[in-house]
Amino acid sequence: MVIRPSPEEETTMFDHRKLGRELGLFDTDPLIGAGLPYWLPDGAIVRHGLEEYTWTQERRAGYRHVYSPVLGKRELYEISGHWAHYDEDMYPPMDIGGEQVVLRPSLCPHHAVMFRSRSHSYRELPLRMAELGAMYRSELSGVLGGLTRVRCIQLNDAHIFCTLDQVADEAAGALAAIGSAYRAMGIAAPRYRLSLPGPGGKYVAAPEMWRQATKILSEVLDRSGVGYEAVAGEAAFYGPKIDVQVTDHAGRESTLSTVQVDFHQPERFDLHYIGPDGAKHRPVMVHRSIIGSVERAVAQMIEEQGGAFPAWLAPLQVAVLPISAREEAAASALRDRCLAAGLRAEVRHADAGSLGARVRENRLAPYQFVLGPAEMAKGDVAVRLRDGRRLPVQPAERAVARIRDLVRRFDPRLWTD
Repeated sequence: MVIRPSPEEETTMFDHRKLGRELGLFDTDPLIGAGLPYWLPDGAIVRHGLEEYTWTQERRAGYRHVYSPVLGKRELYEISGHWAHYDEDMYPPMDIGGEQVVLRPSLCPHHAVMFRSRSHSYRELPLRMAELGAMYRSELSGVLGGLTRVRCIQLNDAHIFCTLDQVADEAAGALAAIGSAYRAMGIAAPRYRLSLPGPGGKYVAAPEMWRQATKILSEVLDRSGVGYEAVAGEAAFYGPKIDVQVTDHAGRESTLSTVQVDFHQPERFDLHYIGPDGAKHRPVMVHRSIIGSVERAVAQMIEEQGGAFPAWLAPLQVAVLPISAREEAAASALRDRCLAAGLRAEVRHADAGSLGARVRENRLAPYQFVLGPAEMAKGDVAVRLRDGRRLPVQPAERAVARIRDLVRRFDPRLWTD
């Protein structure tokens, strides 16, 4: 069993590739293939929790959720520009029924086509379209590793179709949502980068488009008050972006979340809306990913937290510990009360070892309910928190309700007075 580090060791980073397997979160198999991890039951809980968090926050922010196919015709990516500027990262096309189809490297072309499928008035804008969907990158085997570099990515993606004067506020709103998500997830000290184009033919040749998009994102960053650095050569092929950077146990830096301004694809797909003057106008497309890919987000949390996830994400939220066999029935009833409240709870039975041993073995659980004769007689419970605090004995009903409320709010705190 992995034990949470002591306070003086809290700055230690963990290798998620090793620890994630030890914790039973994910694994890989040669028969499935390199860069294609599968989620085990506890990992699936964490993944589902992140999906639920993003879906909830996006709905509250006015996003509409969609689903789109993981395949698209080659022509789709020729129009978007991916085929000309991003083909080295794409899988080769498959010939099906006289057509060539491709595993998508990105969700944005699908969303552009969805926007184009209906007429839109300026009154509908900004139109925020979100999807947590799979996309595929033809990564070389030498760069694959754990969850941070994979060939099939589950991306928390969204595209905002808006007017030019709405772009800055939408980008700023996305940046604020990223900060809120990182606080809820317990991801500490991200760095911000303004990713700009570099030399070579990788980028769309449209100098005025790049100037305008860069100006908007620079002003958003300045207005947000976060420190950032501008780095050439890291932009998307169609536009500049704000990248939120994290670091793993080996000091390797990677991008987790992004905000991008795109004038290119609305033009390529001939997107338009009807303005107040009755004429057609071109929308701007803001790409944003709040938690990035689920795989990389989970990897970063393992690296920083050693498996001690925030309570709302923990695979086991409440470990119920009867002191002796006499409290077993009451412990089972308390577990059932937790389950009825929507909490993930299990009984750690008295015959599994001494109370001290069971406490240590379940230190990754954010809450431990200790149940002895006195607590059982009164319907109380002694609550131990993962951070070492022992709370006063209290009615079990009150403790369960308090934890349920924190979890439902995605609150990263273990307890509030």
